[in-house]
Amino acid sequence: MIRIKQSNPDGYLSAAESPLPRLYISMAAVFFTAAVVWTYTLYSVFKIHWLMAALAYTKAVSLLFHSINYHFINSEGHPIEGWAVVYYITHLLKGALLFITLALIGTGFAFVKCILSDKEKKIFMIVIPLQVYGEYTPWREILFLVDLICCGAVLFPVIWSIRHLQEASNTDGKDAMNLEKLKLFRHYYVMIVCYIYFTRIIAILLKLTVPFQWQWCHEFLVEVSTLIFFVLTGFKFRPASNNPYLQLPQDEEDQEMDEVITESGALEGIHKVKKISNGRERQREVAL
Repeated sequence: MIRIKQSNPDGYLSAAESPLPRLYISMAAVFFTAAVVWTYTLYSVFKIHWLMAALAYTKAVSLLFHSINYHFINSEGHPIEGWAVVYYITHLLKGALLFITLALIGTGFAFVKCILSDKEKKIFMIVIPLQVYGEYTPWREILFLVDLICCGAVLFPVIWSIRHLQEASNTDGKDAMNLEKLKLFRHYYVMIVCYIYFTRIIAILLKLTVPFQWQWCHEFLVEVSTLIFFVLTGFKFRPASNNPYLQLPQDEEDQEMDEVITESGALEGIHKVKKISNGRERQREVAL
């Protein structure tokens, strides 16, 4: 009977994984700091802003437990079951919150509109079960495919919002405001595409091309890309008075308020008043 014990001088993790506990705990601190800063800026906000804060905190907690899990693997040679279960729960919750938040922002929920259409609800019915299934499937190929499907599905609400704003800018009188929102959603679309590209494509290519002892850079690229994406999304949709995404039509000098006049005989002879909101001009027209 032969018993073989293999370990590196610093623990049981390989050279490619030994930096991961420090990497995850450092990124957890950075995400927690970003979440605190975001919470500090929340005033007169929509509910989705609190959802974004919950996502940042959940991401920080998930990285913390990920670091603890790897620490016990490094010191004991195997994960501690309790810490591993807590990590998988927070990791699953983080993934669900991420796709829910991205989809809600992409649909313009609470900012542009207060309800979701049927096709937008179907996106949630597809993405969330797929995300849960992808976290628990034991096959890496299926996990990667499911993750790409979820990322692609999140892009559809953004495309629908861009199309809606394009149509609205051509039909109503608030062209400037709609064009600002349209520009913002186009930037958001590019941000999501870059986030998917860096965390799903570039990171995997990096892992396949770098030497074995540098494969931890794959995780570093994923976490840094996620942090940059979170910060840019928070900056773009921050609760500020000068944010075009949150602005209501405050400059009403060019907005005309028309009193609706019926054509009934009882109201014959009543005048229709077209009033400019600054009070400097009034125009009276005889109702037909």
